[in-house]
Amino acid sequence: MTPAGVRAFTHHGHRVLVQKNAGVGSGILDTEYVRAGAEMVEGPSPVWAADMVIKVKEPLSEEFEFLRPNQVLFTYLHLAAEKRLTEVLMEKKVTGIAYETIQEADNSLPLLRPMSEVAGRMAVQVGAFYLQSSWDASTSGKGILLGGAPGVMPGHVVVIGGGVAGTNAAGVALGMGAMVTILDLDVRRLEYLEHIFKGRLITLMSNHDTIESSCIKADLVIGAVLVPGAKAPKLVSRQTIAKMSAGSVVVDIAVDQGGCVETCRPTSHEKPTFITDGVIHYCVTNMPGAVSHTSTYSLTNATLKYGLQIADRGPEKAALESKPIRLGFNTYQGKLVYEQVASAHGIAYTPLHL
Repeated sequence: MTPAGVRAFTHHGHRVLVQKNAGVGSGILDTEYVRAGAEMVEGPSPVWAADMVIKVKEPLSEEFEFLRPNQVLFTYLHLAAEKRLTEVLMEKKVTGIAYETIQEADNSLPLLRPMSEVAGRMAVQVGAFYLQSSWDASTSGKGILLGGAPGVMPGHVVVIGGGVAGTNAAGVALGMGAMVTILDLDVRRLEYLEHIFKGRLITLMSNHDTIESSCIKADLVIGAVLVPGAKAPKLVSRQTIAKMSAGSVVVDIAVDQGGCVETCRPTSHEKPTFITDGVIHYCVTNMPGAVSHTSTYSLTNATLKYGLQIADRGPEKAALESKPIRLGFNTYQGKLVYEQVASAHGIAYTPLHL
């Protein structure tokens, strides 16, 4: 949360606790939070003792001990890819409200959008870096500049999924001068992309054949598939990866939801890549964390409105008054109340009753 976010909560009469040095990675000093009305506390325990905890990512295993009944947890949960966390939230009877499943009447996902925008833009930046040659031949990219050079072909970027992340990835790739192909299941979305990018990219209907043929020819493949609240479908097979040329790069933005590339497995910022069949895989589960200043401000801009509604009215009343917030409920009073997560784990689904 930014200091402006803290100020908004305090102006609404709420007491805001911020762990000391929480904002350092985003370039925000403790003194800025204090000026905004926050109380700075040592360690995680006092923060987790609050009635409502606002985070960026799902609780880590070392934070499970702080969870308790009726505690409101407002964060990205991505439970479809996290069975153990799902079980813990149910056992602890936490009111888990997920950013990624809050959905407006037009089917937009307003709290997923900012991080999808960041991740989509980052994916090209990251992919371009790993396409560079390195001194270690075993981990070297193809030595390709995405924008090419006079008399030299540009790099070929394939984006699977034409949603927010995919659109932002395509925009950055085009801006860098790459040749871009984007695939999606929705013809109307492909028409829209043709229009906004003025025909500068190739649009293809997404199916097994077009995905395979496009990936084989690609220098950089970006997986940007999203099924709200559900596990991502595996669209790029291991066989397809094996057919790609050595030194190609895959960036799977969908890794938070299990990944849309069969060879994908979660990685960290400390060790972001691995190689399978000669293809460099970047599968960091919190890509926007690498640009924490931008991400912090972008996320607060999006979450503040909903967070204030939950804090002001309480989670139950907020959900009764707002369908988008009701759709954000994933766990409640020991029950799993989001159907796609239940389906992903084979756990009983209970419709939300307030």
